[in-house]
Amino acid sequence: MALSSAFTAAELQWPAEPAPAVQRPRLRWLLLAATSWFFTSCGLAAPVESIAAFPPHLRDTGLPAAGATSTLSARIVSFLPQYPLWSDGAGKRRWLYLPPGSFIDGSRPDAWEFPIGTRLWKEFSHAGRPVETRFIERAADGSWRFATYVWNQDGSDAVLAPERGIAALRVPAAPRGRYAVPSRGDCMACHGGGAVPVLGVSALQLSGDRDPLAANGRPPSAADIDLRGLVARGWLRGLPAQLVDKPPRIAARTPLERAALGYLHGNCSHCHNTSGSQAPVRLTLAQSAADPASSVRDVLRSAVEAPSRYRPPGAVGEAQVVVPGSPQASVLGVRMRSRHPRVQMPPLATDVPDPEGLALVYRWITHDLPTRKEPKP
Repeated sequence: MALSSAFTAAELQWPAEPAPAVQRPRLRWLLLAATSWFFTSCGLAAPVESIAAFPPHLRDTGLPAAGATSTLSARIVSFLPQYPLWSDGAGKRRWLYLPPGSFIDGSRPDAWEFPIGTRLWKEFSHAGRPVETRFIERAADGSWRFATYVWNQDGSDAVLAPERGIAALRVPAAPRGRYAVPSRGDCMACHGGGAVPVLGVSALQLSGDRDPLAANGRPPSAADIDLRGLVARGWLRGLPAQLVDKPPRIAARTPLERAALGYLHGNCSHCHNTSGSQAPVRLTLAQSAADPASSVRDVLRSAVEAPSRYRPPGAVGEAQVVVPGSPQASVLGVRMRSRHPRVQMPPLATDVPDPEGLALVYRWITHDLPTRKEPKP
């Protein structure tokens, strides 16, 4: 269901053009500074492993050329999170590999333990042409390794990208004709903030009870594995039986709220959570499969009418993360629709706002929240 038609571009209030080109190097510098701050504040070590430790070609990581399903190993499965991350309109495909005899420990439903040797790939494309494939692997010492492979023009091969990333790869179908390939530090800045670095393979994201209003969502294919499929294969063990019998869903009051909170979970909770490695603000946007009702209460209490450390220019009175009935006055809305380097959220991996996601959150703030009275602690 398309939600962006509920608001015009003017009402969503994002600029038609990005910050002037002279500001783009400064944007990159600020993002790198933010990444460095993230490692320090969360007690994480910045990645120092040489890029030479990774295979030079994507095919050497175990994924066939362009992820051709006809040649995939039986140990590699595709999957589709129900609340996808916005990546400037890029198409995506995702795969998971577990070594023979291994399995995911799901006894902690919101923080799965992945076995040594786990591999994941995510392919990004524009206009049907693959641009990059990101690779994650759990190493023998339990650490997680991150690399990116960039595709050639005809899609026949993908080679290892520099550790520093590529600031402006020419991709005509991408916004403004350019595409940013992330650095290894960028990967860690997003994947290092949650309870587990794997963001799209979780009880909620792979639930069979999928959200029909999820922004930028699409139905899974017959080949995409879900929660019950992982359990049936023996790849996921220890998951509480009630989550197998009744797949998890967000405990929202309305379908609109469910979709809005799901969008925030998929796009923001890797930093805004309660895992202990989160961004240094009180806002949490993570949903729990183990205790969905409590997590919804925690999100609403931390966001709705909650004071914000960031104060938008021209704000009158105390700035609030979410102002019921007024998305334009809500700091959440201001930061989602901005792409100014000091304001935008998420701070990495996107150059243009998400019209469908922003319209969804606007509708939730405008139509659902004015009638909801959430008790304060």
